Amino acid sequence: MKVAIIGGSGKMGRWFARFLLEEGREVVITGRNEEKLRAAGEQLGVRVASNVEAVQGAEVVLIAVPIDSFEAVVKELAPHLTPEQMVIDITSIKVFPVETMHKYIKTGVVLGTHPVFGPGAKSLRNQNFVLTPAGEKETALAEKISKYLEERGAKVTLMTPREHDEMMAVILGLCHFIAIAAADTLLNFDLKEMKAIGGPTYKILLTLAESVVTEDAGLYASLQMNLPGIAEAEELFLKSSKSWAEIVKNQDKAQFIRKMKALKDRLERDDPDFGRSYESLYGLLDKP
Repeated sequence: MKVAIIGGSGKMGRWFARFLLEEGREVVITGRNEEKLRAAGEQLGVRVASNVEAVQGAEVVLIAVPIDSFEAVVKELAPHLTPEQMVIDITSIKVFPVETMHKYIKTGVVLGTHPVFGPGAKSLRNQNFVLTPAGEKETALAEKISKYLEERGAKVTLMTPREHDEMMAVILGLCHFIAIAAADTLLNFDLKEMKAIGGPTYKILLTLAESVVTEDAGLYASLQMNLPGIAEAEELFLKSSKSWAEIVKNQDKAQFIRKMKALKDRLERDDPDFGRSYESLYGLLDKP
């Protein structure tokens, strides 16, 4: 099987290229930056090509480009696709990409997917993967891909593009927002000295903040601007933060305890893994 990875010189494109090569697939990659593309091709040992050249003869076309250039790429590819081809995207947003593929691609079958992990993942094992089929053909393809991924240890969920984006507003958008704001706040203090004496909670917060800030700012900005409901989720977080800060400012110890106990009660009820959280915290820090 030949797989064309459009945007294969990017981080996730290279990740999937390596994975597919290990699976014994033939891979060809494309990229906007010629120098970066050549380097990626040499590193991976695969052929590089233009977008149109890459899709010729490919059974699967994997689109791994930034959301801001997604429509232009799909529009370019559409006239050159055949009825036998499968077109799969791996963007972190799903409503817009799926609607865009349906708008321009009138042959073959398309499928919106989201690998909910970054290029630092060692394998698919225990990684979350979301598939967002629309219609019978896409559902049949999604079930086939789901089986393939699960056989390799991934955890697969099928949902609509809208359901996906609404959840990602919190799973990605809010978490990124909190991490970026935390980094901005921590930089007002002596990071080096605090890191030397910091406990597990501080270390986890700093690791989260730094890991998010090291990523592609353009990608994270696109997520913040495009995920539906993200502004409301962030306003809710700011409102909650202000409420807790007021309790501390007013030295209302009794109210702090009441609210924290109420949180514990709700988490114990809603999260089956809540009781293992403290142990999990140390487990994360103990991993090499």
